[in-house]
Amino acid sequence: MRRSLAGVALAVTSMVALSFLIPLGALVMSLVKEQSVTAAEQRAAALAPVLTLTTDPSALRESAAGLDAAEHLVIHLPDAQSLGDSQAPVKLLERAQQGRESISQKTPGGWICLQPVVLPGDRVAVIENFVPDEELTRGVKASWAVMLLLAVGLVGGSVLVADRLGAKVVRSSKKLAQASHTLGQGNLDTRVEPMGPKELRDAGDAFNAMAHRMTELLAIERELVADLSHRLRTPLTALHLASERMAGTPESARVEAAVHALESELQAIIAAARTPLAVGPMGHGMRSADTGTVPQAIVTRPSGPSGPTGPSDCPRSEVADVVRRRTAFWAVLAEQQDRACSLDLTQEPTAVGLSDDDIAAVVDALIGNVFSHTPSGTAFAVRVARTAQAVELVVEDSGPGIPEPDRALSRGSSTGSSGLGLDIARRAAAVTGGSMRIAHAPRGGAHITVVFALAPPLRSERGPRGSRRRAGWWPRKR
Repeated sequence: MRRSLAGVALAVTSMVALSFLIPLGALVMSLVKEQSVTAAEQRAAALAPVLTLTTDPSALRESAAGLDAAEHLVIHLPDAQSLGDSQAPVKLLERAQQGRESISQKTPGGWICLQPVVLPGDRVAVIENFVPDEELTRGVKASWAVMLLLAVGLVGGSVLVADRLGAKVVRSSKKLAQASHTLGQGNLDTRVEPMGPKELRDAGDAFNAMAHRMTELLAIERELVADLSHRLRTPLTALHLASERMAGTPESARVEAAVHALESELQAIIAAARTPLAVGPMGHGMRSADTGTVPQAIVTRPSGPSGPTGPSDCPRSEVADVVRRRTAFWAVLAEQQDRACSLDLTQEPTAVGLSDDDIAAVVDALIGNVFSHTPSGTAFAVRVARTAQAVELVVEDSGPGIPEPDRALSRGSSTGSSGLGLDIARRAAAVTGGSMRIAHAPRGGAHITVVFALAPPLRSERGPRGSRRRAGWWPRKR
């Protein structure tokens, strides 16, 4: 925009300057020529009275010497004697003598003026005044140069003013666009200082009002989530009482452990919902809408100068440790449903730039989908592998599989599923610079691979990479 405004100002001002310069330059040349010719005619007319009084050559030379540009004055006497070097053509001179008419016209090399003078005895003398081309254009070039400088100054000034105006508009637009990108990345404290033209100032005020209202709505929504989660404490209390009445039965310990786990998850939701707003690349997600498990808010910190978060405050999580804990949680339910569950974890470092809650949300989403979309007794396996630059989390099962893997990544596009769980996993991988793949497992079911890019190593991390050998297995219930 800035360059366009400067170009428009340059084009418009140049056209205006040219429309004035061309006729003004021609007018200056015409005026200088007219002044030179008029001065020549006036000199010839001033010498005419002298000829009526005397034709003595000495007196005539003395009178001509007192006039300007006397070197160009020539007097043609009736006896064919000429005083001076004549520049007039012979035919033109004869015409002035015989026709007794004043002649002023262009000749090769300049301008000629012939003034006939009738002497006593009906004799005719002719006064010739020649104006060379140099005299006809004297001062024209200097005048043109002054006008050209003025035109250049006018064009340059207009371009400079347009550039300053464009710079102000562009600067205001860039700040508004930058604030919009920052707000889109999750920094809800972003505001702009309205500046520039009135329209851009109004846009800045509207942006600030929108950001303020967005913050209010998110705060209200999070408080609502916390309130709704708190209402679940009543049925939890009833479950506690029921488990106490079951004391002494084989299922009592298992039910009590499940109730405690559910209460811990619920408390985590309330705590996360009532923390200050902080939206990062993962946004405010839920653990999984597909799994039927207790959701947990995913909260990451705002983006920093070195990626999703700065190197100093970047969350770090060991994928293998989180997967081991969450798989152990799901193993209890797998045993109840007669599902064979295997776990294979690497012993190498698996630190990624996500929090434990984010990794747990991914694990719960993937394993929860197995329980939701496969029949009881379907076996599944969880594996964490380490490559040179990434950590791979693989969850596969022996169920019917996913018929349309590409559509499965879109929310609400899969039959019987909202697609939220897979979308959480995909976004978590994208935050670290990784990816997600869906394929068919060798055992016939779904094979989902989530790739997390490794976090930059800390200074305290030393030593060679370990061997890949950490496995767990939960047998089917007999």
